[in-house]
Amino acid sequence: MLSMVVLRIRNAHKRKCALICLCIVGFIMYRYLRMPTTGWRLSRRVGLSANSSQFTLEGQPFHILGGSIHYFRVPRAYWRDRLLKMKACGVNTLTTSVPWSLHQPNREVFNFHTQLDLEAYINLAAELGLWVILRPGPYISSELDLGGLPSWLLRDGSMRLRTTYPGFTQALNTFFDKLIPKVVPLQFKKGGPIIAVQVENEYGTFAKDDSYMLFIKEALQSRGISELLLTSDNHNTLKSGGVDGVIRSLKLQKLNQKDIQDLIAIQPNSPTMVMDYWTGWYDVWGELHHVLPPEDYDAPLTEAGDYTPKYHLLRDLLSRYNRGDSFPDMPTLHYREAYEPAIMYQHLSLWDALSFTEGPFKSPTPVNMENLPVNNGNGQSYGYTLYETTITSGGLLKSGDNVRDRALVYVDRSYIGLFKRKNLEMAVPDGKGQRTLSLLVENCGRVHQGRDLDKQHKGLVGDILLNNIPLRDFTIYSLDMKPSFIDSLYQAPWKTLPENPSFPGFFMGRLFAYGYPSDTFLKLPGWEKGVVFINGLNLGRYWSIGPQQSLYIPGPFLNSGINQVQLCTNQHLLEGEWDIHVFAFLARVRQDAKLTLV
Repeated sequence: MLSMVVLRIRNAHKRKCALICLCIVGFIMYRYLRMPTTGWRLSRRVGLSANSSQFTLEGQPFHILGGSIHYFRVPRAYWRDRLLKMKACGVNTLTTSVPWSLHQPNREVFNFHTQLDLEAYINLAAELGLWVILRPGPYISSELDLGGLPSWLLRDGSMRLRTTYPGFTQALNTFFDKLIPKVVPLQFKKGGPIIAVQVENEYGTFAKDDSYMLFIKEALQSRGISELLLTSDNHNTLKSGGVDGVIRSLKLQKLNQKDIQDLIAIQPNSPTMVMDYWTGWYDVWGELHHVLPPEDYDAPLTEAGDYTPKYHLLRDLLSRYNRGDSFPDMPTLHYREAYEPAIMYQHLSLWDALSFTEGPFKSPTPVNMENLPVNNGNGQSYGYTLYETTITSGGLLKSGDNVRDRALVYVDRSYIGLFKRKNLEMAVPDGKGQRTLSLLVENCGRVHQGRDLDKQHKGLVGDILLNNIPLRDFTIYSLDMKPSFIDSLYQAPWKTLPENPSFPGFFMGRLFAYGYPSDTFLKLPGWEKGVVFINGLNLGRYWSIGPQQSLYIPGPFLNSGINQVQLCTNQHLLEGEWDIHVFAFLARVRQDAKLTLV
């Protein structure tokens, strides 16, 4: 009997050990199979290296054919589609930046989930056979507000961004303590797809602190980054943007042999690398859309994932570096649907929405957005701020260039004029007794590059003068347009759309999507300026001055059936037309796209 019990125990123990071994083997096979096809055969001890003539990966010659797709700009449901299209073009390496401002919107809040799940994005790239060059910043430019730096940094009146100023380095250390441990296990030598990491971004154009780049390098390495490090700068700032022990690379808008020679002269014993070969450019409100031949200046994919002529030219070009292997088939495009117009049927004036804002706050003098006591002491990042005070006379109102960036001005809720750049004065009509002067200030976005990052406060950044006397005793409302604010408005006293609604205000309508929702586009004929929300998601700004005249709606943003459409708008141009057109077409909207060619 005892021997039988011992036998059973031993058999159970063997089965348990076998199960554990099977799990281990399964995990190894999973890691083995999901790595880029050229990578899992390598020993993974050396990683990406640079000798005098070429890059090698684990001792074997390696060509980096890179392209950039930012996870935070593409709906998560379409990550796979965009990366497959990248691979089908012949790209073998994904580069992506990490937006500090999105991952840490408040000092106490970190977000690495859903749309911002960086680990999932990098793992997906590995699954699809792509290597990764990670660009964690902290400054990334990328046409993001403040270059991807969080606006709450500007609450410090002595802040010096992108330097070793303690207020900046302490905040950065806190962020890197959260970020870097997430990507360390995804490095090449640990079995992951990350073959290189960029140190900051184009610091040579800023270069206010000689010790800053060394600090960033050590901040990465001390937290476990062990792969090849890179910097990226323009040809004329390569020296000031580099750091010892880090490979320098170029940013180019147009191929110029002299720029290549400049890099070789500074770095003669390393291969030549172009980290950013700009194939697309951003548009500016009120100017023409950038359209140039595909041999020069546009993007391989549109915002909606459509192939452009540039894509086909690149696919042909990169096929010459593919060593005879055929490219994967190009993924089919998503189906587009034109829906019935979204009819706006309810209206809420700005003034009726104020009770749903955070505030009001009292202050003897104007307070800029970043220093408002909102968001648990983190200030206001985006949106609008309403400043109200009492006046007892008319006269000449002067902004003193202290409005950032536009302000609609009202007296007793009647519109009297607009403050904007080069429009710094207006007449206030006379009136009897005390009246309320209101300035609705719009943050049109902080610059993403240049040496004035520290000066990007928004709202009222100084005194407003009436008859040369500074206005005082303000009541301030924060309208940051966050999803929580938009959602709260469903409880507001909406009214049936009147024949002549007041402005500024909010409008609500419905869009009906039949069956499984498809990608579509929104056009707002007759609407002047504002912001569009679909099911509480901020779709983007619209402005009649263009050049953008439509907004892309990804199918995953829509529900089957009824979808809520909300508009925050300043003024309506046409009488009697309140619908919003929803249609399908092949967009030519800029997709953030850069090439890394070696």
